[in-house]
Amino acid sequence: MTTTAAPANIKRYAKCIEISKRIRWDIDRDVIRERSFDLEHKFLPDGLSFADRIASLTTDERRVLSHVQGRTYANMFGLVERFIGAKMLEVTREHALGDQIALEALVRFTDEEVKHQELFRRIERLIADKMPAGYQFLAQPNDVADFVLGKSTWAVLALTCHIEIFTQIHYRESIEPDSKLSPLYKDVFFFHWKEESQHAILDELEWARENARLGEDARDAAVDDLIALVAGIDGLLQRQAIVDSEYFARICGRELSANAIAEINTHVLNAYRWQYIVSGVKEPRFSDALLSMINERQAKRVFEALGPIMQSA
Repeated sequence: MTTTAAPANIKRYAKCIEISKRIRWDIDRDVIRERSFDLEHKFLPDGLSFADRIASLTTDERRVLSHVQGRTYANMFGLVERFIGAKMLEVTREHALGDQIALEALVRFTDEEVKHQELFRRIERLIADKMPAGYQFLAQPNDVADFVLGKSTWAVLALTCHIEIFTQIHYRESIEPDSKLSPLYKDVFFFHWKEESQHAILDELEWARENARLGEDARDAAVDDLIALVAGIDGLLQRQAIVDSEYFARICGRELSANAIAEINTHVLNAYRWQYIVSGVKEPRFSDALLSMINERQAKRVFEALGPIMQSA
């Protein structure tokens, strides 16, 4: 299918191209710059890790927990950008014989997502060189991508928009203001944020375009798909929280009781649910867009499904 974007939207696509050209960065030249990670600094800020909520941990132990969670945080972005890149490449085809400004904007988006995947693979290798052996990241990018891409385009674009909006919130509200973070870790998410700002705009445009061509029955099924995607992500987070808490217990420097590990796991899971689900849902930019597309009955289904996750986080 070939589509032509509305004139007002073409200006937004064009602006994304202009910014993409201006801020273009290179992994080695601009981000890593021959640096390595210093474990004397935190990776993930307390506003995302919730490490400061665990009263039984010392300051040093909270820093170690930030390393574990920060490693998973980077790996999660490498994971989601696999299916985001694939979906945007698919969506790009719909503009191939239509407006070439929209086409270029989305081609740039896809190219940047491929670069981001490589960035996070590099970051994992650099962190692995510094941290003790035994860390596991359970989810396989292609398996997750197969699951996500099996859902409707509307649902995948909704999830993608949600992810790329919450990356903005995380950087601006938690990562950028924290002076105690690893300089390299902070730079990774600074440069990531610069390009994701444009991606979030393009997500909104493509999601709205897809929504405009759905009938009520198709949209109803798409809402079910979105609920299934969130449930799938939550299942992934529950499994990862367990292995991250157990890994932390092995490397924290002292023996922890089963009860202490269980408490840590609860806080880690709540932090992960906040990071990858709740922080995006609570952001008006996303929630307003979602509610503008669905009816009251569909919204009730979505928020009933989210209720237990929202409450725990």
